[in-house]
Amino acid sequence: MTSTTRSTARPAAPPPVLRRGRVHRAWWVAAVAALAITGAGAFATLPGLLVDPLHREFAWSHGSIGFAVWVNMALGGLAAPFATALMDRFGLRRVAALALTAVGTGAVLTTVMTSPWQLTLYWGLLVGIGCGAVAMGFAAVVAGRWFRARRGLVTGVLTAAGVFGQFVFLPVLSWGVERYAWRPTTITVALVALALAPLAWWLLRDHPADVGLRPYGATAFVPRPTPVPGAFRHALRVLRRAARTRTFWLLAATFAICGASTNGIMWTHFVPAAHDHGMPPTAAASLLSLIGVFNVAGTVFSGWLTDRFDARLLLTVYYLLRAVALACLPSLLGPQTTWPLVVFVVFFGLLDVATVPPTIALATLRETYGERDSALVFGWTLTFHQVGAGAMAFFTGLLRDAAGSYDTAWLLSAGLCALAAALAWSIRRPSPAQPTPR
Repeated sequence: MTSTTRSTARPAAPPPVLRRGRVHRAWWVAAVAALAITGAGAFATLPGLLVDPLHREFAWSHGSIGFAVWVNMALGGLAAPFATALMDRFGLRRVAALALTAVGTGAVLTTVMTSPWQLTLYWGLLVGIGCGAVAMGFAAVVAGRWFRARRGLVTGVLTAAGVFGQFVFLPVLSWGVERYAWRPTTITVALVALALAPLAWWLLRDHPADVGLRPYGATAFVPRPTPVPGAFRHALRVLRRAARTRTFWLLAATFAICGASTNGIMWTHFVPAAHDHGMPPTAAASLLSLIGVFNVAGTVFSGWLTDRFDARLLLTVYYLLRAVALACLPSLLGPQTTWPLVVFVVFFGLLDVATVPPTIALATLRETYGERDSALVFGWTLTFHQVGAGAMAFFTGLLRDAAGSYDTAWLLSAGLCALAAALAWSIRRPSPAQPTPR
């Protein structure tokens, strides 16, 4: 195996031609990456299930728990661009395996905590950084290195993998918290992450050139780029260069609102908000899980649309529809699962992560940011997504403590989505045509 730190020593000779009908290696790499992202995605589910148990056991305020979630999401977002740079320097395998190990370790330590600062340290720092390293930025690197055709579709599938991890684990975790308490449930998810770490090390490959292949859909062999020394400095240089473009700041603002209206409020506070209206936590978790089910369909379909239509238009429509849905939610919550609430769940699920493929398409334009740095630019955009999500999780907890209700937070989130729609439409239309799928 070629070392991930070695400069590109492979000659630009034609690689072996795949036999007709043989599955390209890129799809296997994408499948392994999807497993890692799925495992990390399960941890995005837990904070919403732990708010009430931690509040009851330790008498911690919603605000203090929300602060730990803020740190988790913010550091997860901040880790994304640096993890992307480290993947360029040390390879996908090493970064993914180390990140999953950090996630599992942090979750285990959370079960022995006694103070809010420990929740912030274990869950906020370790789990946050680990999950951020194998999230959407990781998906962008895999899609960018291994695919030339079907990139939007692959991005949608990998993004949906994180949501898949959320909704697959959510009903089981909710039942586990209610039946066996939160500590055994947290240990279970930690073991999943720790089991995935050696699997990622064994099966992931860093670049098509490492195994003598072209990226999927490429017409020529692509040598492995020479790693850039000083990964952190390079990440900051890319940020400074991207920050000079108007498109970057518009994408950063819209993606921050995206995080605030999904991870920040929906995935963190929907279960306790529904419980405030008399709904059992397991029923609320099932509804949240249903959002995750339709997330997969919505994200994959959005990836397909991104390969064919203007990404700016897609973002504008998605945010407008999300604003309408969130504005209606306070009037739909109650002790029972009604049909209007189920319709909301399906509708919101289709829109929840659908914004990711068009955002990646705009953030990773090689004509704007270059072949090497386009995924890193998206990593910085993801930072704003997670900071927005964490800020909303914290602020929503404060609103709940002050007002005794989540209604104001839902309406605030709807207003922010309407603003995001206007910002998305103001992004300049990319001049180069996007490649069409083969």
